[in-house]
Amino acid sequence: MPHVIVKLWHGKSEHQKGRLTETITNGVMETLGYGEDAVSVGFEEVAPADWTAEVYEPDIAGKWTTLTKQPG
Repeated sequence: MPHVIVKLWHGKSEHQKGRLTETITNGVMETLGYGEDAVSVGFEEVAPADWTAEVYEPDIAGKWTTLTKQPG
């Protein structure tokens, strides 16, 4: 705990995802005080045509008041 899920369009390299995983893990450890063994990070790739229905509506618009960083 905690588990971070990153939803993004297809096309980012494994290297880019690895660097982002490192950045997220280090941020969680430094900010929340967890050890590296407590942090997990996952990626869910979503096609651009499916973004609105699969991500924007349920996870962004549907949870707007819980977002700590809103788009736009």
